[in-house]
Amino acid sequence: MTTTTADLDALITDLQHGQKIWSSLTVDDRRGLLASLGAAIQQHAQEWVDVACTIKQLPADSPLVGEEWISGPYALASGVGALSQSLAALASGRSPLDGYHLSEAPGSRVAIRVLPHNVFDRLLLNGFTAEVWSKPEVTAEQLRNSAGLGQRRPEQGGGVGVVLGAGNIFSIAPLDTLYEIFAHNRTVLLKLNPITDPLLPVFEKVFSRFIELGLLRIVTGGIEIGADAIAHEGVGHVHITGSIRSHDAIVFGPGEAGRARQARGEVLLDKPITSELGGVSPTVVVPGRWSKRDLAFQAEHIVTQKLHNNGYNCVASQVLVISDDWAQKDAFLSELRVAYASATGRPPYYPGSADRTDAAVAAHPGATRLGKDGARILLEGVSPDGDIAFTEEYFSPVMTITSLPGTGQQFVDRAVDFANERLAGTLGANIVIHPRTIRQLGDGFTQAIARMRYGTVAINAWTGVGYLTSRATWGAFPGHTIDDVQSGIGLVHNALLLDHTERTVVHGPFRPFPRSVATGQLAISPRPPWFVTNKTAAVTGRRLARFAGGPSWAKLPGIFASALRG
Repeated sequence: MTTTTADLDALITDLQHGQKIWSSLTVDDRRGLLASLGAAIQQHAQEWVDVACTIKQLPADSPLVGEEWISGPYALASGVGALSQSLAALASGRSPLDGYHLSEAPGSRVAIRVLPHNVFDRLLLNGFTAEVWSKPEVTAEQLRNSAGLGQRRPEQGGGVGVVLGAGNIFSIAPLDTLYEIFAHNRTVLLKLNPITDPLLPVFEKVFSRFIELGLLRIVTGGIEIGADAIAHEGVGHVHITGSIRSHDAIVFGPGEAGRARQARGEVLLDKPITSELGGVSPTVVVPGRWSKRDLAFQAEHIVTQKLHNNGYNCVASQVLVISDDWAQKDAFLSELRVAYASATGRPPYYPGSADRTDAAVAAHPGATRLGKDGARILLEGVSPDGDIAFTEEYFSPVMTITSLPGTGQQFVDRAVDFANERLAGTLGANIVIHPRTIRQLGDGFTQAIARMRYGTVAINAWTGVGYLTSRATWGAFPGHTIDDVQSGIGLVHNALLLDHTERTVVHGPFRPFPRSVATGQLAISPRPPWFVTNKTAAVTGRRLARFAGGPSWAKLPGIFASALRG
C-alpha cells in the first residue's frame, strides 16, 4: 500500500524510538543483526531476482539474469559479510584495518589493498585488485585510528535520516541504508523509487529484524511523499542516489524558481544532504600493439561497460576516448561496432529511455542506430572540443566516440586532461591498456592515474567492479558542493568504515583465462560473469550470491565449472 503523508508522523516517531534501541546495542549485538540480515538475504534471494526480472522484463532463462544476481543479492550479501568482519575487529579492540596491506601512493597518499582480501578472493577474482587511496598527507596511523566511523561510538545516535533509493540497480537502496545505519548511527526512512515498488515485500522480509527494532521503515509513493519526508522536522539528514536534477530540486526547489534560487545561492533545504548522482563516464583506450583476439575481447569489455543493465547505470561508459594515431584504431572500432550491435537485446524498462536516445540522435545527425530494434545509438567522430554528450548523462544505450592525437604518455596525459576538464561528473573512469604499454610508461602512467579526478578509476576493468568490492569506497571524487554537486557528496559501501579517503583504484587482467596464462599473464579469471556476452552468467551469478552468503570450499567447484563455460 502506498504511504500517505499522514503516515509519516507515526513512521518517524517509530524511528526516533528506534534510535534509543540502536544506541543501547553493543557492537556484538549489531553483528548479530547483520547475521540475521545475511540469512534473510539467502532465504529470499530467489524471490528478489524473480521480482527484479519482472521489473526489467528479462526472460527467466536469459543469461542476463546473472546481472540481477550479481548486482542484487550478491552485492548486498558481500557487503554484509565485510561489514560484520569490521565490527568483529572493533568488538575485540582492534582497528578494521588491522591485517590489511598499506603502501605509498602518489602525492603523499596511502593505498589500502582491499582486493584480494582472502584466499577466496584470490581464487574467484584472480588477477583483479583494488586499492582505496587516502587523501593527500593523511597518514597510515590516522587511517587506522579513524576506521570504524560511527561504530567507534556506538552509543552516540545520529538521528533519523531519509534515504531516497535508486531505481536501476536493486542493491543500491539496501546498501545505502546499511551505510547510514552503521557508518552514521542513523535510523532510516527508506523511500523506494517507484520502479522498485514491487520489491517492497522482499525488502521487508530481508530487513525484518531491523524493522522490528524500529531501525528502518520502508515507504513507497510519488514525489510528494519523498518531499514531505525530507521536510519533516524529525528528519535530520538526506541521502539520495539519483540524478543531479533530482538533487538540485531537493536543495533549491523544482522548476524555474529552483534554478533561480540556485543562481542566487539560496538554499531551501535546511538539513545536510549526501548524494551519488552519476555523470558522463569515460573509457580511455590507450594505443598499443594488440592481437586480433585482444581487439575482440576488449570490444566486448567496453560494450559491457555501456550495455550492462541496458546503460541504466551511474557508471555506464558514455564517452570512448581513442587515439587518432593508433595504427589499429579502425580495426578496433570495427570490432566494437560488431559487439555493440550483436549483444543480446533487452526491453528499455527505465522511464524516458527512448526519449533520451531520440534526443541523442537529434543532436547528432551522423548517429548510427544498431541492434535488431535500432535502440542502441553510436555517435562516432564527435569532436573533442565540445559536445552535449560530454555534459548530458544519457542514461540509456548511447555510446559516444571521440579521438585525440598522440600515442604513449602524450596521449595518456591528453586523455586525462580531457576527462577531467570536459566531461561532467567524477564518479568513475575506465582505462584499457596493454600490460606492455603500462610497463613502457612506468611511473608516468601511475602519475596519470593520480591526476584523474574520479571516485573510482579502473584499469583493464570496469568501475562496476569497484561497486561490487564491498570494502572499497564508492562515490564521487571529493570536493563538490551542493551548488555544483557534479557526481555527489560523500560516499557509501566502504565496509571498512574508513575516513579520509579519496578514491578507489581497480586493476583487472587484460586477457581472460586461458589466453592470459598462455601469453605470460599470471591471471586465471575467465570471461567475467558481468560481461553481457557471458553465456553462463545467470548460473554463475546465482552460485556467487550463494557463496557470498556463506563462503566455503565446497561451493567453489560449481562456480568454477560455470564460469569457465561462460
